[in-house]
Amino acid sequence: MEVSELKEYKVWDAPTRIFHWINFLSVISLIFVALLMMYKSELGISGTEAKVALKELHVTIGYIFVLNLVWRIIWGFIGSKYARWSNIFPGRGFAKETHNYVSSITNGDPQQYLGHNPLGRLAISAIVLLLIIISATGLIRAGTDIYYPPFGSFVQEYIAEPGVNADSIIPYDSTGTNQSKVSKLKELKSPFGKIHKYSAFTLMFIIVIHIFFVVLTEIREGGGLITAMFTGIKILRKKPADLD
Repeated sequence: MEVSELKEYKVWDAPTRIFHWINFLSVISLIFVALLMMYKSELGISGTEAKVALKELHVTIGYIFVLNLVWRIIWGFIGSKYARWSNIFPGRGFAKETHNYVSSITNGDPQQYLGHNPLGRLAISAIVLLLIIISATGLIRAGTDIYYPPFGSFVQEYIAEPGVNADSIIPYDSTGTNQSKVSKLKELKSPFGKIHKYSAFTLMFIIVIHIFFVVLTEIREGGGLITAMFTGIKILRKKPADLD
């Protein structure tokens, strides 16, 4: 159904837009610092202090990333209509909705959506799942690598020798530690590190694909999808497929 003129719709509320850009900046920053850590030898960065400093920087940015995600998860239950998970995660009738959307593209007359289109909802669902996995594994590695909250103090107490003040245990220093427990800790944290690493690689891949299809959708369907993440407003010519 066509409407006679372009029409503005308020879609993304301020908290959703703020989350999006904080998340974008924190992910880019985390990737940059992670690359520094991975290639520190090639970049001439050496020594335990530099290694710990990079990890501390990565973890500090990670806290911003995690707190921002926690807020977004909460907002997904109490926020405005198109910020809610019920309008993002696939639910009842999603298969039919996706079929109709793909058919509209095939027929050269793509449907327009106020919220995410069905394919976009799949992408966002995958991204949110990866963000949660990266957050959880990152917090575990923060506690086991450099003894940062929320798990760091428990790790220090676990590996400290009897009679040693747990707070005196410092990263990458065996002084005052029980080496048997340190070895067990390494075995425990290794899988979390791998999950964290490969989840981040997967996230980077999906982000690139997501950006590509956002641009493609903007060209193909219009509606100001990109500018809406700044203004919160979409401008559509057709009646939105998800307008109640």
